Amino acid sequence: MAISQEALDIMHSPGIYFWDEKLMSTAQQEQRDMLHDINALKASDPRRERLLRSFFAEMGEDVWIEPTFSANWGLSTHWGSHTYANFNLTLVDDGEIFIGDHTMIGPNVTLVTTGHPVRPDLRERVAQFSEPIHIGRNVWIGANVTVLPGVTIGDNSVIGACSLVTRDIPADSVAFGSPCRVARPINEHDNEFYWRGRRIPEGL
Repeated sequence: MAISQEALDIMHSPGIYFWDEKLMSTAQQEQRDMLHDINALKASDPRRERLLRSFFAEMGEDVWIEPTFSANWGLSTHWGSHTYANFNLTLVDDGEIFIGDHTMIGPNVTLVTTGHPVRPDLRERVAQFSEPIHIGRNVWIGANVTVLPGVTIGDNSVIGACSLVTRDIPADSVAFGSPCRVARPINEHDNEFYWRGRRIPEGL
């Protein structure tokens, strides 16, 4: 890992910090170059998984990320096992992102850990803040969802397509909207029907 522990500690700590060219820019370019190499490979190329495991902070078993995807760093993102991400995933991962086992992420999803102060003079000085995103086990995030800094999504929850997730979503919930809100808990109805009154076949 080219970036120093000092730089990671700055990005992963709470509160405002300032971009440090000496600490961060060279290391980020190395990560960008690795990302370019990953996206240039065929999905079936065995080198792709090896590069992904070097690129990310952590990557469990049976992880599949469709090409192409984007990330600020990669080395702040932790993947659980048996996870899947569809096309055009974007990771703004100056802060840490934790993705639980068996989680599925739809196309064009953006996970944003980092923002900038509203105060103009601080933005001119390249001030920013990063808060971690925690996505639980067996979560389904629909297409075109954006998750903002500091959000936790609980185990088993479903986030509907095109949602803007600004606040925590509890476990075992169906949530959607902009801003995203809990619509209902996952319940007995879901044991019988998979979509719009269509029954789950017996034996499944």
